[in-house]
Amino acid sequence: MIAEDSALLREGLVQILTKFGHQVVAAVDNAPSLLAAVRTHAPELAVVDVRLPPGFRDEGLRAAVALRREHRGLGVLVLSQYLEADYASELLGATDEEDRRTSGAVPAEASAGVGYLLKDRVGDVLDFVGQAQRVADGETVIDPEIVRRLLGSRRGRTSVQDLTPRETDVLALMAEGRSNSAIAHALTVSQAAVSKHIGNIFDKLGLHTSDADHRRVLAVLAYLRR
Repeated sequence: MIAEDSALLREGLVQILTKFGHQVVAAVDNAPSLLAAVRTHAPELAVVDVRLPPGFRDEGLRAAVALRREHRGLGVLVLSQYLEADYASELLGATDEEDRRTSGAVPAEASAGVGYLLKDRVGDVLDFVGQAQRVADGETVIDPEIVRRLLGSRRGRTSVQDLTPRETDVLALMAEGRSNSAIAHALTVSQAAVSKHIGNIFDKLGLHTSDADHRRVLAVLAYLRR
């Protein structure tokens, strides 16, 4: 489902997603309607603008955070016209206190996909549809500009300061939702080298769970949320 106050953009999103085989169960223009529609239709993915009526401040973001907490299997893709690193950090950290324990395990229902993209940087329809699908499939997709802002503002404040520059590069690409093969291609290294870097990242961040996918999400959250 879609929550976007601009009628043209809202209708454009409906047509684009429908064209590529997705069913849009609802398209609304305000945060209260978004929350009500999700409860009614139980979609797999919500595409949400940050600033929605009635206040046009962060109502969409607040609704997205609430949806992440209330509907643990729902993928949430936030679209914003503004580069707000704190919004992305809050969205990524939208989980119950119980799920924030450092016991090493992540509940399966906490692994729903999440994304934060800048509207002005969505330059390709196919890329956008692919990113929406990845969020619906449970992946994390964050605009690279937001990742760079988050990394720059938080570097050196937590245990992530122990990461090497190359490990930092790998984790930044992980935060963008890149696969190991895509990271290897971007950094011009082997997949074996990427796997070794990721293992070192897990160790330095104290992520020793046996589930590699959950560790990957935890590593990204540890870097972005803190």
